[in-house]
Amino acid sequence: MASRLGRFALALAACLAVVSAAPAQASAPQAAAKSSPNVKLVANVPKKGAFADLTAYGTDLAFQGRYAYVGNYNGFTVFDVADPTKPKRVSQVLCPGAQNDISVKGDLLFLSIDEPLSGSSCKSDYGDPSSSRSWEGIRIFDISDKARPRYVKAVETACGSHTHTLVPDKQGKSLYLYVSSYGPAAAFPECKPPHDKISVVKVPIKNPKAAKVVSTPVLFPDGGNEDQPGLLLPTSGCHDITVYPAKDLAAGACMGDGVLMDISNREQPKVIATATDENFAFWHSATFNNAGNKVVFTDELGGGGAATCTASIGPTRGADAIFDIVGKELVFKSYYKISRHQQASENCVAHNGSLIPVKGRDIMVQGWYQGGVSIWDFTDSAKPFEIGYFDRGAFKPRDIAGSWSAYYYNGYIFSSEIQRGLDVLKLTDRRTDPAGRVRFKILNAQTQYRY
Repeated sequence: MASRLGRFALALAACLAVVSAAPAQASAPQAAAKSSPNVKLVANVPKKGAFADLTAYGTDLAFQGRYAYVGNYNGFTVFDVADPTKPKRVSQVLCPGAQNDISVKGDLLFLSIDEPLSGSSCKSDYGDPSSSRSWEGIRIFDISDKARPRYVKAVETACGSHTHTLVPDKQGKSLYLYVSSYGPAAAFPECKPPHDKISVVKVPIKNPKAAKVVSTPVLFPDGGNEDQPGLLLPTSGCHDITVYPAKDLAAGACMGDGVLMDISNREQPKVIATATDENFAFWHSATFNNAGNKVVFTDELGGGGAATCTASIGPTRGADAIFDIVGKELVFKSYYKISRHQQASENCVAHNGSLIPVKGRDIMVQGWYQGGVSIWDFTDSAKPFEIGYFDRGAFKPRDIAGSWSAYYYNGYIFSSEIQRGLDVLKLTDRRTDPAGRVRFKILNAQTQYRY
């Protein structure tokens, strides 16, 4: 979500707890759900325990082997998805902190914390944003034992960590985390303006306890886009970054700007192209196509909590923008937005998605909060079109809900539903069926590898 959300009430004490669980039961689709004929909900695992609270939002996903990892404002859950139609909850780790954006690599799992806490441990309470003693940043876990993840290390970063992106080094010895954060204020001792930078955390793979911030490169020495009418927030750092390591490229969604970066020096990424758009209120996330010559940027109009998929908002705001990469320039081609108008009670806007690996085509699956899940083709950058969709219908009682992230992984679409838990969808379509032959060993959607 766009805004740095305030404190939320916890039903249970904030402590590290790992709960080994019996296989979760897949529930039947809700009666109100609608979908295209080629999309079917094959499983749902509801949120459980402390994660079932309305303010314990389900967030991002990561995958490795037979396991799916789902972030939550109260921690994270490990699922065995060897049979995607029957996901099994392996463990649930209670470790509160907004928004617990998640990634995995080998035996390590990383969480982003973007709210001041009294300390870095999972037992920490809420902190005072005006105190230098408060902590926010990256937490690191050892997940070698999936049933009992172990807390390893915390790294404090300037302005916290709203999201992070895992970037492998070129020697295979370390990982870098590009930490995106924003929202500076003069009253915040660890987050004063201007904040036109990101934090780069280096994690030695064999010694994660040595993880530390190694650089804080300034991406916007001239301040970025700060005065465009209609911006949700002016540029001050980034919201999210996606990397394409094989081409030494990254695409940054930086609130008022969309940027292309050279990451050949992992510790000193440099902006090489910038784009602005008068229709965009908040550059939220980015996705390359498989060839690395296009970028889809999302506009999180309303910060994720507003109903922007309505007739009055129209088809070009709160949408995706497709850019071709021409030389070192971002060239705008078109917008894509779901055509199904949602109710005024339904928060809906373009959000997180990933590619579906079809050779010779650019096809993406994407979460739209209460707009549901959309599968769409942007092979022709100027003429994107939808292939299929799944829409659960309005959540009651009225609250923030819907698909935070929808990612394709080894033949199925996995959607982290903010209130309703983990959804698994099956897409059956001649245009996308070849993707079923592509098998991933790992998927962190913001770290893209050529398939």
